[in-house]
Amino acid sequence: MRSRHLKSRLLAVLLAVGAAAGVSLSAAPPAAAASLTRITAFGNNPTNLQMHVYVPNGVKPHPAILLALHGCQGSGPYMYSSTDFAGLADRYGFIVVYPSTSPGGSCWDVSSDQALTRNGGSDPVGLMSMITYTEQHYGGNPGAVYVTGESSGGMMTNVMLADYPDVFKAGAAFMGVPYHCFHTGTVRGWNGACAGGQVSMTAQQWGDLARRADPGYNGPRPRVQLWHGTADPILNQRNLGEETKQWTNVLGVGQTPSSTDTPAANWNRSRYADRSGRTQVETYSIVGAGHQLPIQGTPMAADAVHFMGLAGSSAATAPGSRQPHHG
Repeated sequence: MRSRHLKSRLLAVLLAVGAAAGVSLSAAPPAAAASLTRITAFGNNPTNLQMHVYVPNGVKPHPAILLALHGCQGSGPYMYSSTDFAGLADRYGFIVVYPSTSPGGSCWDVSSDQALTRNGGSDPVGLMSMITYTEQHYGGNPGAVYVTGESSGGMMTNVMLADYPDVFKAGAAFMGVPYHCFHTGTVRGWNGACAGGQVSMTAQQWGDLARRADPGYNGPRPRVQLWHGTADPILNQRNLGEETKQWTNVLGVGQTPSSTDTPAANWNRSRYADRSGRTQVETYSIVGAGHQLPIQGTPMAADAVHFMGLAGSSAATAPGSRQPHHG
């Protein structure tokens, strides 16, 4: 009986395999997806960060680069698997760099004097080494470099935009805080007042702080997109207003939105355009959302990619792009 039972089970398995094979043969299996690659030596890396890079099979020649920064308790591979940016890279042919903090699972250093200064040390220096490595070893376009991140990675997005304004064309910060808001003077410090939305300054004060990160720079500045949920229990949504004050001041646009709309249910979008009508700062306030952006399967990541200019030919070097990097 046992022998007959095993034979019947084996036959069922073989039939199932055969059926599956028949389906796959008739449907033609899709090409294998590209995979995440670990890079172990990528240059100056004072805080021992880890680097993973995602190069899609259909990568464009001289591709754009997106630096995608995880939140606290995350990692580069987690950011890769839990967001839609790799799929968007497949669609549009850009490269994504997924860094990881060290020690693993820690927050980014957005609080020390070193991190808040161009070439001052700490995590931003290692992140810049990753970008330079990607340009040199994968043919990445120095005139089409972008940054995005969630939570602590959203904070670091703001830091990188302030520290290296000539490097990035645009950035998208999810659930972040303004540059310098988390300052404690210590590496990976926690600033409870900032997290709680209790740090408020004028637009001019915020802008001056951002300009001080790279005081010798007076060229074009990266455009900025900002996202926050109204019910965020970790980083209070009031930080969205402070970030907006900072970047509208830095980019020289007014504090009053040029336009407001609701592109999806509970998504309140404001745009701040320059005199030519080009949006320099764009904000999304997501009603009822907690500490969970960008939500996978929604258009959030795609909206960020479109805003930054990574979708299609707009990712090519535009007039006034900063290349090569200074300093």
